[in-house]
Amino acid sequence: MGSKISKILISLVCIFILTFGITSVSARQSETSASPIIRVGIMDNNFRTLERKSVVLYGTSHCYVCDPDTKKTIIKVSPYENMPFEINQGIVELKMDDCAEIYKSTKGFVVCCPDGFIGVQGLKRRGKQALYRGAFSIQKNTKPNVLYLINLIELEDYLKGVVSNEMPYYFGLEAIKAQAVAARNYAIKPRTKVSKAYDVVDSVASQVYFGYNTETESGNRAVKETENIIAMYNNEPILALYCSSAGGYTENYSYAFSDPDTKEFPAPLKPYLIAKPDLQTIKPLNREEGAYEFYTKKPASYDVETRYYRWTRTWTREELEKVLKQNLVTQSKMGFVKPVFCNNTNFGTLKNIKVIRRGNSGKIIYLDIVTTEGKYRVAKELVIRRLFTKDGKALPSANVVFKLDTDSFDSITTITAYGGGFGHGVGMSQYGANYMAQKLKKSFVDILKHYYTGIYLATVPVEIDKTVVEQKFYPPSDKALIYIADRKGLNALQVVINGKTCNFDLSKSLNIQKCELDISPYIKKGRENKILFVPACQNRNVTNNLSKSNIKISLYIKFL
Repeated sequence: MGSKISKILISLVCIFILTFGITSVSARQSETSASPIIRVGIMDNNFRTLERKSVVLYGTSHCYVCDPDTKKTIIKVSPYENMPFEINQGIVELKMDDCAEIYKSTKGFVVCCPDGFIGVQGLKRRGKQALYRGAFSIQKNTKPNVLYLINLIELEDYLKGVVSNEMPYYFGLEAIKAQAVAARNYAIKPRTKVSKAYDVVDSVASQVYFGYNTETESGNRAVKETENIIAMYNNEPILALYCSSAGGYTENYSYAFSDPDTKEFPAPLKPYLIAKPDLQTIKPLNREEGAYEFYTKKPASYDVETRYYRWTRTWTREELEKVLKQNLVTQSKMGFVKPVFCNNTNFGTLKNIKVIRRGNSGKIIYLDIVTTEGKYRVAKELVIRRLFTKDGKALPSANVVFKLDTDSFDSITTITAYGGGFGHGVGMSQYGANYMAQKLKKSFVDILKHYYTGIYLATVPVEIDKTVVEQKFYPPSDKALIYIADRKGLNALQVVINGKTCNFDLSKSLNIQKCELDISPYIKKGRENKILFVPACQNRNVTNNLSKSNIKISLYIKFL
């Protein structure tokens, strides 16, 4: 039991810089799992906030509440016994019903349930009681009386709670496997990181994660059969954006997003996230007539099976004027409406909705709202979607064309929006992936390479020093190389793959830094493979230098 708790706490060191002790897990030499730990901010039932005044946890098996300051388990809790945490004047407190003592901490607590799952009292996900794998940190916010509830979970376990909620179980297995890879990429490399306390949140603001109680057999199978596999471009994990439906034509990253750091729009190009039609016969839709033809009809594409493939919204002029006047105020605060529209600004009468620029998918990049009192330029797809609400709901996408009907005096009477797709339209279309898997019989590799241009698949990069690192994976092909971008003086590497020991003399590499080591003969496609990386096994001086200098070698397995 103690070793299980220790292994969980070891993982927490990497996350919260908590100095829990590290225990060896091998009799021959220390060995480390390569699975990263993900910190997930858990929101309330309505996904409105992460901030809490209190929270009650329980475990389906014995739980251990740990104090990060003393590095010790402070209390062992019976199965299904409530653990009520609250914060008072900046102090996190735990008061058990059958215990007179109140446990207090200025930092918070960590709760582990090594043989079961952790529940959050009163929290529902998909109508079920929320249960989670991994551990929890009950952590102080920077605000004096606010708590964060952070799920600390290994990447592969986290994905089990994501994939089953991001894609229906009845989509083709290959589509779900493509979703697993994309979700793994996004967990490792999210578009934005808004807090030091967590990597992602459990809502659509990151990707949907509802925990153990919502996992499905097909989702877990897809995670297992893509274990540790990600998409790479130019030796870096890609930002694997995805959406429900691209409407038949994906869009450039630049034309849908602003830079998360500089807020520049359009954002800098990402060469693997470029506009691409489902069918090569579809021409670019960046001109008004092409976009109108495409989105007012239902041409063949991979997205045809979603109800959002094509949609319409209609307003009277008076109705849309009211909507625009209200939403221009809100969206002006985002910085993408010029000039800024304020509460006391006179809107006047709507005269025109003029699209200034479209992306290749027909997605609106800039448009002007023209009224009798002025002209307002609006940028960015999400801002545009939230500007044109109908019954309080934003447009499904910014792949939209407008038809303005007028009376005999050329005054606008009604406005109709014709659009296609649901979401930002960048990267993988989930409904498109379903079509490719089930109708076209494409593999998850084919699906990923369609939606992410120029990528290749690889294992999650790992860093090795003196410690042996273990990694498990399902190879998508039978040709594989260990890729080392910079060997940093490392002259020897030993790998044990599926029980076969292979020694590589890196000093013979033609490139003083980069190495590519062929391990194809030892790979078993379609099955779980296990590899151990043993650095500097033939050169103790290098081993000692790596250890003393705290140098780590980054490597991954590249599939050809």
